[in-house]
Amino acid sequence: MFDPNQLPGPHALAYLRALLRDVPDFPKPGILFKDITPLLADPRGLHITLDLLAQRFIGEHVDVVVGIESRGFIFGGALSARLNASFVPVRKPGKLPWKTDRVAYALEYGEAELEMHVDSIKPGARVVVVDDLLATGGTAHAAAELTRRQGGVIAGFAFVVELDFLKGRERLGVGREAGPIVYSIVHVD
Repeated sequence: MFDPNQLPGPHALAYLRALLRDVPDFPKPGILFKDITPLLADPRGLHITLDLLAQRFIGEHVDVVVGIESRGFIFGGALSARLNASFVPVRKPGKLPWKTDRVAYALEYGEAELEMHVDSIKPGARVVVVDDLLATGGTAHAAAELTRRQGGVIAGFAFVVELDFLKGRERLGVGREAGPIVYSIVHVD
């Protein structure tokens, strides 16, 4: 068995870091955006990313992968297939066609809302919430709140990139006894 604390290896990490692009002043002045589109365009990088995300959650008995709009859909859909779990999209208001539950939350540069269909998750289902980036944790925390309202149990969170200096992991329950797994591949200080 592998040691999830040893993932990723230094070569894989260097390869993935090289595929991230910094975009200054996006989406507003003062923000340094971490662009994952070069990683998505690189088949090897995308496979490495998906393999690392899946390996971390093998054996965690994941029933549902919740992907956050929009880049969380890319990784979440593929991860759910690799874990043999269902996929549930969490979207911006007005994008889902069925009855929804909604939650408002704060972003690092504003406020937003997310919605999930009310019948997406069965009570007791073990859920992994996936997005491309963990910043302050507001978006992932909101997706987890929607999940818990339906009786889902948060087994973990998965991110491609984590901005460590914003301490979003703290908001997701790390450090609590039997708290969820928070797994990020690339860490940015």
